[in-house]
Amino acid sequence: MLPDVAPSARRPLRALRALRSVRRAVLAHRRLLAAALAAVAVAAGLQASAAPPPATVPVTVAARDVPAGRVLAPGDLATAAFAPGTAPDDLATEAVGRVLASPLRRGEPVTDVRLVGPALTEGHPGRVALPVRLPDAGMAGLLRVGDVVDLVAADPQGGKPTLVAAEVPVLALPAGPAEHGGTGGTALGGRLVVVGARPDDVPVIADAAARLFLSYAWRV
Repeated sequence: MLPDVAPSARRPLRALRALRSVRRAVLAHRRLLAAALAAVAVAAGLQASAAPPPATVPVTVAARDVPAGRVLAPGDLATAAFAPGTAPDDLATEAVGRVLASPLRRGEPVTDVRLVGPALTEGHPGRVALPVRLPDAGMAGLLRVGDVVDLVAADPQGGKPTLVAAEVPVLALPAGPAEHGGTGGTALGGRLVVVGARPDDVPVIADAAARLFLSYAWRV
């Protein structure tokens, strides 16, 4: 029972006691509220961390810098994750054991146009990929993929040199010097070069390579 005080004085006392009761209730439940908020934060964090990673596609890439002419081994290759739609077209599906037509940088995807084969003529419409053995390995070693040359043949027994094929692009140099003791030679001698020949020039080039001394001149 409230003390014997005037009615006008009772209302502030009741309000003060009610405020104290609310404060005590808040203090009593403060730890419970803090624990609940912490639980909500942890749950939100777990949900965010459990979100699935972005979609990727596996792509075969060079594990290190690889020179042209190398027969690709498993250690030369690695798998990288690419976002869908970012991988290049014409990826090589079975690159191990294939001969590299041009150098690859570490992390670069392995595509068909980087391997010796029919895809080498991509970008050279109307041409076919033709392997030609140049008898002088040192001279052939001066070539680089992308060079455009005129193929010239001469008879070792004498005779006037003749133009065999003009404006022939070099597509690949499969037998690199590092693979043959630094000379570029093989059991057959010389150096193998893959060129982009016009179909009509193929028989003439093949005949000259078999019977004559085949050389080249750079196109300026």
